[in-house]
Amino acid sequence: MRSYNSALSKLKKNNLFIKNETISIKKALNRVSSLDIFTKNMYPSSDNTAFDGFAINSKETFHLSNKKTKKFKIIKTLSAGDNPKINKIPKNSSIEVMTGAIIKKPFDTVIPIEKIQFYPNNKKPKYIILDKKIKKDEFIRKAGSDYKRGDKIISKGQYINSSHILALKTLGIEKIKVKKKLNIVFYPTGDELSDKKKIPFWKVKNSNSSYLNSYIKNLPINFTIKKIVRDKQTIFFKKEIKKKISSNIDIIITSGAISAGKFDFVPDIIKQFKPKDIFKGVAIRPGKPIMFARFINNKCFFGLPGNPISTAACFRFFVLPYIFKSLNLSIEKPIIAKLKNNFSKKNKFTRFIKGKLTFSKKGIAEFEILRGQESYKIKPFTQSNSWGVFKNGKSKFKKGQYIECYSSSGFNEFLIN
Repeated sequence: MRSYNSALSKLKKNNLFIKNETISIKKALNRVSSLDIFTKNMYPSSDNTAFDGFAINSKETFHLSNKKTKKFKIIKTLSAGDNPKINKIPKNSSIEVMTGAIIKKPFDTVIPIEKIQFYPNNKKPKYIILDKKIKKDEFIRKAGSDYKRGDKIISKGQYINSSHILALKTLGIEKIKVKKKLNIVFYPTGDELSDKKKIPFWKVKNSNSSYLNSYIKNLPINFTIKKIVRDKQTIFFKKEIKKKISSNIDIIITSGAISAGKFDFVPDIIKQFKPKDIFKGVAIRPGKPIMFARFINNKCFFGLPGNPISTAACFRFFVLPYIFKSLNLSIEKPIIAKLKNNFSKKNKFTRFIKGKLTFSKKGIAEFEILRGQESYKIKPFTQSNSWGVFKNGKSKFKKGQYIECYSSSGFNEFLIN
């Protein structure tokens, strides 16, 4: 039986090649950028005012003081979105500007409205009166102060979120190149499973389909759930695999029927298709019977255990990293956390443990192991927000030691990069 690290190495060598496509930024949310994206425009595109106030030419205030004041005639009012062009600008002029209004030469600084003294009065002002030197570029957002031409907006392999969409639209980028969505098909298996609302006590709800479908909602995946494959439907299942290998499906996933029982038919059928690489069984808990196969035509198979928590753990620590690698997403980084409990396990196994990740007053990440780590128990799974990884080669872990933790969602790297 191979180790967890050995299994991951095998997956990395067998990642899928996913093609690129060009799409509108309207459809780019939760996709993966295929290229570094740079802006051809600067932002702001022009100098503009950060406050409501009056714009003047700072050079015309150089010799002003309490004893030497000057009147500046108000020649125009500009709001954000107004054309800033003014044909003739006499000396000692000012323009009333609203936040966001474009500032053009000779105007080069802004005085906030609260600091303005009007003439002849506040109700019908024709001039503003200044009695001191005003610095250049006061309260002005300079052109290119946020983005300069050639600045990078998104890196290759970056997961695109709503803030990226805002930046792309603001900078005038309407289309980008992304990785195509992965096409995944999922087959739950087992006579015990049921999709009915009311079931007898000897049946089990088909929760794996619902869980995986909800888990990957924010990933660039087309996820298809097939009907439950029953224990004696081996011929049907073989026909299904044959069709999927010849279709546009990238990844085939099953849950159940991969162990060593009488009705665990999945491994034998998958082997009949002569995959170019394969492993079955990993020294992990939960999920020891997990299976992986890579076919010659850029497609692969994952056989997950049928137990819901085993399915969740194997998807999180095998299928999800494989998806990220195939899409060229950034490598996931673990959160290093201090243990709040003692823990013991068998030396040769890697354990995925349900727990709560919190932060102390000093900002130290801490991991609490929840009670009920048996693979059939779902209550602690609902109470957890992370997985603790207790690696093989060690059997006892003491309170205060540090371990690697991963968020339940699988988005560690998006939170900390």
